[in-house]
Amino acid sequence: MPRTFTGVDAVVGAVGTQLGETEWLEITQEQVNQFAEATGDHQWIHVDVERAAAGPYGGTIAHGYLTLSLIARFGAELFDVDGVSAKLNYGVNKVRFPTPVPVGARVRAGASIAGAQETPAGVQVSLQWVVELEGSTKPACVAETVVLLVP
Repeated sequence: MPRTFTGVDAVVGAVGTQLGETEWLEITQEQVNQFAEATGDHQWIHVDVERAAAGPYGGTIAHGYLTLSLIARFGAELFDVDGVSAKLNYGVNKVRFPTPVPVGARVRAGASIAGAQETPAGVQVSLQWVVELEGSTKPACVAETVVLLVP
């Protein structure tokens, strides 16, 4: 169950709070292929299973931006905000992909509320994300995203 905040003030008051971790999610070749179709990024390391088997990772790997895009899914697992008319992706301040995600691996995310800033359009909430790769000491993705909460 996601943590539910009652209004923008509750989110602002929770700056510095860890939101927890999501369930593990297996990355499939089908997901990678669908992402390649959606983005036009058909690099062999992502979609050519035979060629990638002889490549540097011993198989295909997820696109970095596929890993980043999972934050939208993971966010819904971790938190919700009541009393707002919209919760919009506003941007990404910083993102890194320290280690590749092999197809068949499992990932999960943890997040914390890093900051909040009032604007004329609403409150911009920054979230610090770490997408873990099961069995790895290095994360698959580290990102600071910004969500606009519109009253």
